[in-house]
Amino acid sequence: MPAPILTPLQPRHLPQALALQAQAYPAFLVEPEPAFASRLHVATPFNLAAEHGGILLAYLLAHGWTRESPPSVGAVLDPTTHGDTLYLHDLAVSAAARGTGIGRLLVEAAFRDAVAVGLTRAELIAIDGAADYWRRLGFESGSPSAALAAKVAQYGPAAQWMWRAL
Repeated sequence: MPAPILTPLQPRHLPQALALQAQAYPAFLVEPEPAFASRLHVATPFNLAAEHGGILLAYLLAHGWTRESPPSVGAVLDPTTHGDTLYLHDLAVSAAARGTGIGRLLVEAAFRDAVAVGLTRAELIAIDGAADYWRRLGFESGSPSAALAAKVAQYGPAAQWMWRAL
């Protein structure tokens, strides 16, 4: 596969990103367009696209957020929200690009951007089957508070809270 071009994820990517999200995630985790679009405007430097020839191969939705308090599935985010932690909300890779390392490229680019603005921690919720992938990128499972565990449960019974230092 030719090398993808990494760019900021922008509103022009929305139709392809929504289609990719629907292919990559179970239906109960597919966010409606207003919620997805709101993430494009929160700490936009961390939202990234990998594309080739106008085709979206993968995307990363990530934003600054308050430590250990991820937004609920489907929540519309306030664009003025910043935070002390890089929250990796959504990484989706097309079937054609799986196994190419494109997801790692997006995540590492977001890490560099986060460090450049002074963030020192990244967090995420790994859905069923994804925790091993995130461990390979340096994340470890955390012991969430009761409130955080309730939010993690929204992502399915096998979901795990994970974090890593940047």
